[in-house]
Amino acid sequence: MGRHMRLLGPQSRHQYLFTDVEDLDITDPVALTKYVREHHVETLVNCAAYTNVDKAEEEEPVADKLNHLAVGYLAEAMKAVGGTLIHISTDYVFGGNRNNAPCTEEEPVNPTGAYGRTKLLGEEALLQSGCRYLIFRTAWLYSEYGKNFVKTMLALTSDRPELKVVFDQVGTPTYAGDLARAIFSIIENGAVAGNEGVYHYSNEGVCSWFDFAKEIARQAGHTACNIQPCHSNEFPSKVIRPAYSVLDKTKFKQTFRLDVPYWTDSLSRCIQHLKQDGLR
Repeated sequence: MGRHMRLLGPQSRHQYLFTDVEDLDITDPVALTKYVREHHVETLVNCAAYTNVDKAEEEEPVADKLNHLAVGYLAEAMKAVGGTLIHISTDYVFGGNRNNAPCTEEEPVNPTGAYGRTKLLGEEALLQSGCRYLIFRTAWLYSEYGKNFVKTMLALTSDRPELKVVFDQVGTPTYAGDLARAIFSIIENGAVAGNEGVYHYSNEGVCSWFDFAKEIARQAGHTACNIQPCHSNEFPSKVIRPAYSVLDKTKFKQTFRLDVPYWTDSLSRCIQHLKQDGLR
């Protein structure tokens, strides 16, 4: 997400500043407040998170520091300068719900693991801070950068004769470039003020992880790999993952009037970019 925002920044008439852990420790409230004051930050987009869902079960204090406490510090820093915090959250706040219809922003939250719990606590810290905010819950995020499902499947389907992927978890793949573009457009259009709240954003469409893997392999031309569907219990995990986490984007689309791409179209763009960088 952060890498995509960096690519968009130069297109703006505004000044965008980008930091990483070497530049700014977001778990240090004093440093945060100093930074936003010195740089006159009006809107801050928080792309940082602890996202290793399985490892979070063993490292919940570490996940909590980044997903929860740091969000509170960011909110307090932005409140002090009268600014707005844009925060990225997750479908995992609904982890224990057995839905069969897309989740709205008003859906009762019910996280089942450390990752979902810490992300929900981050949301709550922001809501309770009194800071102006936009929260975007997203799902199944992937991009050309970092570790994610698309890059893993591209690697596995390129050299394995057979692969099993779960078909009983349903959601919507979301290209990080699309989410970054949406947030960038909202900032550039001056649509932050007056639209504070929680929103859902994913690409359009619905599929299972099995369907997602099949489409990745098809678009990449990895047709020799025999991808088979399987049940989640064939891959035991400490985390109960959402069985149905399709997000309802009605509120987002009505508020911001932005088009949302279909997931296979966005996947195609991502794979083309990866191919241009030499990944087959």
